[in-house]
Amino acid sequence: MLDNQIEKTVLFLLEQQGLLAGRLSRLAEVRNSLEQQPDISKISQLREAYREIGWDLLKLLNFVEINAIGLRKILKKFDKRFGYRFTDYYVKTRANHPYSQLQQVFKHVGIGAVVGAITRNLDELQERQGSYLSIYDQPALPLQDPIIDAIKSAVDRLTHSTNFLHFLAQHALIMQEEILPSPTEQKIDDRRYNFMSLVLNLANTFLYMVNTYIIVPTADDYSISLGAAATVCGIIIGSMAVAQVFSSVYFSAWSNRSYFRPLIFSSIVLFVGNALYALAYDFNSIWVLLIGRLFCGLGSARAVNRRYISDCVPLKIRMQASAAFVSASALGMACGPALAGLLQTNFKIFNLTFNQVTLPGWVMAAAWLVYLVWLWIAFNEPALEEDNVESQSKAETKQNDVMERGLKQPLLLTSEQSRSSEDQDQDDGDDEIECDGSEEAPEECRRPANSIVS
Repeated sequence: MLDNQIEKTVLFLLEQQGLLAGRLSRLAEVRNSLEQQPDISKISQLREAYREIGWDLLKLLNFVEINAIGLRKILKKFDKRFGYRFTDYYVKTRANHPYSQLQQVFKHVGIGAVVGAITRNLDELQERQGSYLSIYDQPALPLQDPIIDAIKSAVDRLTHSTNFLHFLAQHALIMQEEILPSPTEQKIDDRRYNFMSLVLNLANTFLYMVNTYIIVPTADDYSISLGAAATVCGIIIGSMAVAQVFSSVYFSAWSNRSYFRPLIFSSIVLFVGNALYALAYDFNSIWVLLIGRLFCGLGSARAVNRRYISDCVPLKIRMQASAAFVSASALGMACGPALAGLLQTNFKIFNLTFNQVTLPGWVMAAAWLVYLVWLWIAFNEPALEEDNVESQSKAETKQNDVMERGLKQPLLLTSEQSRSSEDQDQDDGDDEIECDGSEEAPEECRRPANSIVS
């Protein structure tokens, strides 16, 4: 029913635009004849004819505005009666539909062309008679004519002054803006997000980067002490990055099912890898050292850290979380070599050597052990995507049930309900748009608009 009324309005609008265009075309023929044989009186009559078309266009704009206000009030009534955001549903289903008549009411493409034709002809007849210059040659000098000013004000009011048009603009009918997440999607993000879990992911990133670079100052001394060449330190440093290539694959796949278990596994592997790196000195084996570094690379959970930020952090703070991820990585790269410079000591405990080449491994093993305990206590596993889809489906089903119950209610109210509804409408009158400032305006607004004259 509402679609039929909108279609009637659109067809009437197009019909009137066609009539105005036909009148402009006939006036153009008259003007061409006057250019051959100028006549001051006929030129004055021609200007008045263009102004008359302008007044008719102004009536057409008022007609469109009245219908826009009426449509907004109808949708508001539906929202109030159903207890359901019918306006959201109605606009979304017709926002980008190829056959939507709703878009045609508010685009004003034909109206803009008529306004341009009237403005150009009035300007050339009034200001530039006998000149070959056009209004387009001097765009900084607008035409000062009462009818043009009135039309411009009407177009601005129709485009910017109603709350309903602003609402439509948010749904990309006038301005193609990004649609904000729905409340259901926002609730899903909030349920998946946990601040402490984000901190744990950032801590994992920081510790891993420290782990990567803490051995750089002492790797050559370590390889020499184990009987290898000093250049083997390049293999020691690079082996961790090579293993990280493979760890990124299985950690990415694992994070589809869980975030907590991959982080637990990563912490255990990194603890073992650093312990092997430190024990290689007492075993006097370069192979144990390399295996320890490979274990450290296989424990890289940076893919999980990035995945958590992209999937579980709400959109409004996702950029800050991504910046924190980069900052944690950079800070770890800086702190690793600096920490190695502080570990200048040499002692033994239970035949385990603690010196400048083994302490980086022992320190990082202890750090990952502490992190593992913290992770076990504080991490909150986010809900899976399947659970989110199911909950969203239930929410949509509930909304549809509410809408169906509302559709079964009668639209016609009793006299008492009608008076109550009118009183409530008066309370909401601040956000309603009055047609005019005069005392007769409310009565005029209540009359149905079935032509551009009414």
